[in-house]
Order: sequence, then C-alpha cells, then structure tokens
Amino acid sequence: MDDEEARPRQTTGLSRPLEPLSVADLEAYRAALEEEIRRVDAELALRRSLRGAAEALFKRPPDETR
Repeated sequence: MDDEEARPRQTTGLSRPLEPLSVADLEAYRAALEEEIRRVDAELALRRSLRGAAEALFKRPPDETR
C-alpha cells in the first residue's frame, strides 16, 4: 500500500452552503478562499524549492569512467 493512500485525508472545513449567504458574505468568503490559495501556493513554492535543493545536494556525480 502506498504511504499516501494509508494516510487519512484531511478536510479543510472551507466548504459551506452558499445559498444562505448574501452577496457581501459571498464576496468575503471568496476573498478568504483566494487568500488561502495564496498561502497554499507560497507553501508549495517553499517545499518545491527545498526539494530541488535536496535533490541537487544528493545528486550523483556523472560517471567519468565512460
């Protein structure tokens, strides 16, 4: 079994019924979601950068015997 499959999926709690919300509430909700997307994008960029640095650090040197 894959490690990711074994982990329970986390819910964000961001999904909510939209029908009872006013236009102002919907705009505020959308702004909050956009801010969360920016936060997630920043974390993804950081993790990708760290992963790239780790891969570069542990990269095998080219085989010079050929």
